[in-house]
Amino acid sequence: MTDVPVDSAAAARTPAPEGLTLAEEEELRSELAKVEEEIGTLRQVLAAKERHCGELKRKLGLTPLDGLKQNLSKSWHDVQVSNAYVRTSEKLGEWNDKVTQSDFYKKTQETLSQAGQKTSAALSNEGSVISRKLGDMRAHPFSSSFSSYSIRHSISMPAMRNSATFKSFEDRVGTIKTSIRADGLSDM
Repeated sequence: MTDVPVDSAAAARTPAPEGLTLAEEEELRSELAKVEEEIGTLRQVLAAKERHCGELKRKLGLTPLDGLKQNLSKSWHDVQVSNAYVRTSEKLGEWNDKVTQSDFYKKTQETLSQAGQKTSAALSNEGSVISRKLGDMRAHPFSSSFSSYSIRHSISMPAMRNSATFKSFEDRVGTIKTSIRADGLSDM
């Protein structure tokens, strides 16, 4: 925001505020002009000081990012030592103590711990079963039947095609397929 100097000719045309004599008004206008002049001088001095500060920082190798880090660090420190932050931290600590000492919290923690242990055991068990099944699938080499359908699938999934699980599934699909064909022919 910049100050706009008062034009004394225009100011002279405006009526004086009530309760001020002409001499008082002139004195105030003179003081206003001096203050505005001082403000302009201070702005020039401040700009020169800022330039000098920038040159010193550049010579010292300090970057604007360093200044930003320092400002953020100081601001965070100021927040941490503020009364509001300290009181809030204390209150949250009290609430945390009350919650963790409550029977409800302890029961919930125990229940979740048991659920986690059971889930871990179940997942471990499933992992063992899957590992064993994969081991069984690796143990069986290519299929001995070499029809074009069988070869095409055996090349992409040789171990799976020979596993007991896959053969059982394949048998069930074949039974369903045969059943559908039989139903379709009987309808004709």
